[in-house]
Amino acid sequence: MVGSRWEELERWMEGQQLPRGFEVIREPDWVEKFVRGLMTKALPEATDRIHDEQAPGFAETKQFITVQCRLQAGARRGDIALYVREDQLRIVDRHSGNRRLIPLPALVKPRICRAEVKNGILYVKLRKRPRLTKYVEHSIRW
Repeated sequence: MVGSRWEELERWMEGQQLPRGFEVIREPDWVEKFVRGLMTKALPEATDRIHDEQAPGFAETKQFITVQCRLQAGARRGDIALYVREDQLRIVDRHSGNRRLIPLPALVKPRICRAEVKNGILYVKLRKRPRLTKYVEHSIRW
């Protein structure tokens, strides 16, 4: 089935009046290599995003960021430590020694945080750091 489609593509490409310099596109081997290269570059990233259950989820409002992160099965209260920096979270499982760094989509105030675990999912609510709205004038060299 795939072979017949390549043959159809090959016949179609032979009938096309391509501008100068596009002769390489008529070669089905080149097209196949090109498409294969695109697929191998795109598919690993796409499959990682779709199938990665450990990937954190983000919800963002004007003032807050909420991060949802699935914990390992059997995680207990004393085993998990949460560290917040203005640009990322670090979750440490003291029992197994596993560490996860989660980059945040916006800067936050590290001291303002509410975290809780429900059904094996860690919910972390963080207050965004306000953006400076004041303009500062600077001199310009001429």
